[in-house]
Amino acid sequence: MLPGMRVTLRQLSLITLGYAGGALSTGWIAPASARGGATGPYTLLDQLARVLVLVENEYVDPTQRSKLVEGAIGGMVAALDPHSSYMNSTDYQLFRSDTEGQFGGIGVEVDLRGDAAIVIAPIEGSPAERAGIRSGDKIVAVDGVDMRGKSSDTLLLKLRGAPGTRVTLTLLREGRAGSLDVKLERAIIHVKSVEAQVLAERVGYLRIKQFQAGTLQEVLAAAAKLRQQAQGEPRGLILDLRNNPGGLVDEAVGVADELLGSGLIYSTRHRGKVVGQAHARPGGSLRSLPLMVLVNEYSASASELLAGALQDNGRGLLLGAPTFGKGSVQSIIDLPGGAGLKLTTLRYYTPSGRAIQAQGLTPDVLVAAAAEAPPRERDIDGHLPAEGPAPSPPRQRVPSAGTAPSQDDPTLGVPREVPRDPRTAQDTALKEAFVRLVTRQP
Repeated sequence: MLPGMRVTLRQLSLITLGYAGGALSTGWIAPASARGGATGPYTLLDQLARVLVLVENEYVDPTQRSKLVEGAIGGMVAALDPHSSYMNSTDYQLFRSDTEGQFGGIGVEVDLRGDAAIVIAPIEGSPAERAGIRSGDKIVAVDGVDMRGKSSDTLLLKLRGAPGTRVTLTLLREGRAGSLDVKLERAIIHVKSVEAQVLAERVGYLRIKQFQAGTLQEVLAAAAKLRQQAQGEPRGLILDLRNNPGGLVDEAVGVADELLGSGLIYSTRHRGKVVGQAHARPGGSLRSLPLMVLVNEYSASASELLAGALQDNGRGLLLGAPTFGKGSVQSIIDLPGGAGLKLTTLRYYTPSGRAIQAQGLTPDVLVAAAAEAPPRERDIDGHLPAEGPAPSPPRQRVPSAGTAPSQDDPTLGVPREVPRDPRTAQDTALKEAFVRLVTRQP
């Protein structure tokens, strides 16, 4: 090609399209004007504009500029780290409803396995429970639209909606020939993040599934329930943070405040500088109970923050498996048009200054799993690098009677039903925590 020669995009495609060694190739040599050149703060923005115009004018099918620009924004933010993301108005609405713990829907927990959406359980008091939907039912269609092979976001969008609107589920049920159509009316669904019960020997069990708006109030109500059922102060408390993916940091700090009588909860750093600290205040309602804390490979983010605070303050033993290792904080920013930005803005550290990011917490008592552990933060492409020394090894090891949690298991290795006497259970970590509380082992 002669210097200064101009060709159209269509001419260029004809020139560069070749056939080499039985394979189609589309390599091309850029004109001199496209190679090198000056760079400046706006060069890449100019490049973005050029590409946008080329795609709009030359792409094989007509395109929507809004879709292209949103894709560019999403790609820019996603290039930062795995936890920063741009959310369009639809995705942002779903995100907010999840963190607020309530939404308009039918009230089912589902697990996507293969190309099927399997009902784990209907939520108590929900339209799904009233309509007779059962655990194990397979959702194959919603309002006549086949859901097999669809993403979880697509399924959520079809199931959720304004209270009072109707939706029809097509189900496959074991032992029944053919499909079953169930008509439901959506309602406001309240998702509980806390479960509590009194076990044998007056030991309290408190599980926090995630930290959402209202979790602290649920914990306080659960503590009152435990005292009522135990007819006084429980003998001790097992705090189960296994499979807890995190959530709202303020709620986790509130729970830590109730469990600690004093001390630092965590500190945050922005670009290497300490920018914030949270301290426990005197008078926590759960500060005097002997405590065991259960964690595993799926304990992440805010749940690691809470577990690290309890461990560093000597408040209770951590039992289980090394945690996921997400030690970053995402700020949620409202954008025009109903969109939202989830942007990593801080790293957080335990009271002793340990960095959780890409390292996680090592439990005091390691419950050795029989199978290979699942991926953690450090295994995700683009993760923020770890800082500081490697975690110390566990003080003790206990062999597991079961297997490591599997991503194919919707409970991730944590049984949904907690036996009243954990000494009879296959849940090794729960059994170990219970025995240590009852026998006062350190």
